[in-house]
Amino acid sequence: MIAPPQKRRPMSNPKDDGPPPSFASPPCFMHELDPDYLGYAYPQDIRQKVDVRRWRGAARDKLIANRLTMTPQHQEDVSLKIASTLNQVIGNPTGLTISAFRPMHGEPDLRPWMDDIADRGGRCALPVVVEKDRPLSFRGWSPGQPLTHDIMNIPIPKLGQDVQPDIVIAPVVGFDAQCFRLGYGGGYFDRTLAVLSPKPRIIGIGYACAQIPTIYPQPHDFPMDMIITEAGVSHP
Repeated sequence: MIAPPQKRRPMSNPKDDGPPPSFASPPCFMHELDPDYLGYAYPQDIRQKVDVRRWRGAARDKLIANRLTMTPQHQEDVSLKIASTLNQVIGNPTGLTISAFRPMHGEPDLRPWMDDIADRGGRCALPVVVEKDRPLSFRGWSPGQPLTHDIMNIPIPKLGQDVQPDIVIAPVVGFDAQCFRLGYGGGYFDRTLAVLSPKPRIIGIGYACAQIPTIYPQPHDFPMDMIITEAGVSHP
């Protein structure tokens, strides 16, 4: 079910149990992430859940390693295409509070787009990890305002008040056709979506080659309303 451990362990989230399986494949390794890979469609018992965590860790490591090989020019081109699609999807941002993110680990860079949103009358925010294993908060931010780091070392506004976003833009490491998101393994966005009321519009952002057949969604996983990549928009 799970490949034997390798001598050199790739980068992985500490919440994932045990050494992940190894892969050897083309960059997007779509053929290896087959829904039948683990022999079941929706894990139920404890052992299967552990296997899913291991599998997700291996898939996460592979996808992050793949996007880190992209050239800066390619990442910039992808970011521009995603920003253009976001403008089409959102329309006039005046009066809207939109939470986005600062890029890390090769994510698409939406910083210029956030500057443009602010210039066109929108309000920007960034997610903040206030406490480990707790829901995120969202802190208002304007371009040019100073940043600091939260407890997860993620850039956040140094000043500003907590806000309720109308739109939350979440980075995805991987995603499937049902718009379930493979993140970094901390579960922060899922905890947050479970308690936000009213629920904002949730848009996942990532690379087209990060689409996989399934993330093996668990009861705590929430699908995005849509996923936007350089290839366009995917709906559940």
